[in-house]
Amino acid sequence: MNSDATVFIVDDDIAMRDSLGLFLGLKGFRTQIFANAENALKAYNPKWFGCLLVDVRMPGMSGLELQTELSKRASDLPVIIMTAYGDVATARIALKAGATDFLEKPIDDAILIDVLQSAIDAHSALRRGSAAVKGSQQLTAREQQVADLAATGNTVKQIAAQLGISPRTVEVYKSRMVQKLRVQDGDAG
Repeated sequence: MNSDATVFIVDDDIAMRDSLGLFLGLKGFRTQIFANAENALKAYNPKWFGCLLVDVRMPGMSGLELQTELSKRASDLPVIIMTAYGDVATARIALKAGATDFLEKPIDDAILIDVLQSAIDAHSALRRGSAAVKGSQQLTAREQQVADLAATGNTVKQIAAQLGISPRTVEVYKSRMVQKLRVQDGDAG
């Protein structure tokens, strides 16, 4: 865990905010909590370092709208979308808009820690100007997990069960990976 990094939690559910804040604090993560997207946007500073963990459905501005607004402001802060109402269309919108990952509630603790650490590591590399980070061309940690499991012959249902996500979410990751790999292949030739 990078001690300078902060996980910015944006969720209208007070119990979820508090439990995430407590859990992540116990795991060594610094957190900052917001009850809604508008407050997070008002407080936003381009110097923030870490990642955003944002709920999709909130009164007022949604998590996807927050993600879009931050993108308009040229934010390089990784956004991880979470929802209790996961569907393939929402996941696709979030991922196409540049979300680092899409998590379905309830979120497995180990997966959450892995996703957050990967996002923070990527943000750190980006801030250092690392050549290893090429924006949307690089596979996220979750996409790499799906790719690794698919490469060993696992079915979509098996991958979903092993990662604790829905089969539809696995399909979204696979689709996004294909798009990225096609772009990379086109750049090489």
